[in-house]
Amino acid sequence: MTLLIDGRSLWLAETNCYVVAREGGGPCVIVDAPDDLDGIAAMLAQHDLYPQALLLTHAHIDHGGGAARVVDQWSINAYLHPDDEWLAADPLSQLRSLIGGVPPGWDPAAFAPPQKWTWLEGGQAVTLAGIDFEVLHTPGHTPGHCCFHVADEGILFSGDQLFAGSVGRTDLPGGSWEQLVESMREHILTLPDDTSVLPGHGPATTISRERLTNPFLTHF
Repeated sequence: MTLLIDGRSLWLAETNCYVVAREGGGPCVIVDAPDDLDGIAAMLAQHDLYPQALLLTHAHIDHGGGAARVVDQWSINAYLHPDDEWLAADPLSQLRSLIGGVPPGWDPAAFAPPQKWTWLEGGQAVTLAGIDFEVLHTPGHTPGHCCFHVADEGILFSGDQLFAGSVGRTDLPGGSWEQLVESMREHILTLPDDTSVLPGHGPATTISRERLTNPFLTHF
């Protein structure tokens, strides 16, 4: 069975937000939520989908800054690894780290997290909208970063762990190059070569392509 996946780059950071469903006209899962409610709603409307859950790969503002608005708009649960709760709870510090401060006209309170999270665990199997997601806890970019593997479809939602030709940065608070490398070895490069990788930024790729051409993976 082939999934219906629509992914678009939203918000200022051009973060990829995905809606994932078995077919149009039914339930779906949203993967990551930039602060662009109109953009997310447009994807849902195009395919006549209604969300059942929001999965966050991690709690950086460009991936989860719109989580509360999505939760409120569609009355769904937001899933996050608890090791990233501290990031989600302090949007002001995030803005300082990412762009040096609060731009004029921006309100950090607009990026406040949902009132309640549903916590993820590494190795957990989560079935949402008829789709089986395996939670791969991949710390390094952030302590609670997770990738979501849909094994029966050969698809990995890699967040900011792995990109086409690059990997996630580790110079922000909570980042660790050593942890990112270990996560790559243990959870990502063990996946089948033909696994399609849908990253948090930039174009799609495959495990095989990255294993062969990604300059950050040449020593693995």
